[in-house]
Amino acid sequence: MTFLPQPCEPCEPCDPPGYAVLPLPPEIDFCNAEGLLPLIMTAVDHHSDGLRVLVLDLTATRFMDSQGVRLLDEVRLRTHRHTRLRVVAAPKGVPSRVMELSGLRRDVPVYDNLAEALRPEGGPDSGPDSESGGGAAA
Repeated sequence: MTFLPQPCEPCEPCDPPGYAVLPLPPEIDFCNAEGLLPLIMTAVDHHSDGLRVLVLDLTATRFMDSQGVRLLDEVRLRTHRHTRLRVVAAPKGVPSRVMELSGLRRDVPVYDNLAEALRPEGGPDSGPDSESGGGAAA
């Protein structure tokens, strides 16, 4: 899996400056989690100049086990301190539930949709809890 910049369609917004959105695969488990980490970190390093927010998009992920939690936690630990990690996961989806049960939701903001995750800090609807997970709890 490679993360290539998506061409901007005339009616679709591109990633805002300083943001990188990486869609993750439909399944994250022991078979692929270890291989995803270097790909994610390469994408982070590629954007390192001005990367302020890294968004991992799990909306297409239907299955995630403890290796997915481990992957997300490792990404959180390895990202530069000036880069915030945000995760997008469907509120009733498996990844959201796994992050809730594992306690990772306390450390990584989880958003219900990509639009919320791309909302700049201090923007509309952002309050003191905006970085603690803009989405609803599962």
